[in-house]
Amino acid sequence: MAKKLTRKELLKGSDEFLTFSEKAVLFVREHMRHFQYIGLGVVVLVLLYLGGNAYLKYVNKKAQETYNQAYSVLVENVNSGAEQDAASKAMALFREVIDDHGLSSVSRLAFPELAYLKFQDKKFDEAIPLYQKFLSDVPENSPYGSLARLAIAACHEEMGNLAVAEQSLKEIVSMRDDFFKDQAMLSLARVYRLSGQEEKSKEVLNELIEKYKNSPFTPLAQAYLAR
Repeated sequence: MAKKLTRKELLKGSDEFLTFSEKAVLFVREHMRHFQYIGLGVVVLVLLYLGGNAYLKYVNKKAQETYNQAYSVLVENVNSGAEQDAASKAMALFREVIDDHGLSSVSRLAFPELAYLKFQDKKFDEAIPLYQKFLSDVPENSPYGSLARLAIAACHEEMGNLAVAEQSLKEIVSMRDDFFKDQAMLSLARVYRLSGQEEKSKEVLNELIEKYKNSPFTPLAQAYLAR
């Protein structure tokens, strides 16, 4: 049977609770300034968080608008006979996304777009660092990484840097089950041929034909070998 508490013991418990409460109130009063500072700090952090979110939303919105405008300029003028003017305007807009809205999520997509326009304008030395920047932000196994490497290799090939182009293509070919491996093999065979490595070129073409019978690049490989 549970022991019955006496009135004195019940009052003692209440007194202890009141004493604890009083001590807590006294502690808060004595340290009110500290609590005010803590509260102020929390308010500041909340304001900074809300302000940062609002700013990022604004940046993302402006960047997306500029990116869409650049893309529309290209699409609308592709067959208008004013491609050069459109390309120059689009380049300026993509550059604006990168320079003025670098914190936006869409800014990294502007790098390959601008790089492609530089490539089309035969400014290969300007296109390469843009592709490299895009590549540095792409996950290791992403197919976009292979596309960037193919583009970098194409730039170096156009510039006559065949050894560098070869190395970039080899990186793709050495990857396991890469989506663009067949295309990279065809490009590598061409680079080998341009650099006078005919036997290596034929080896790569034969490997392409054997491994990728249904590839759209297989007929091209067969045509190269038939020459």
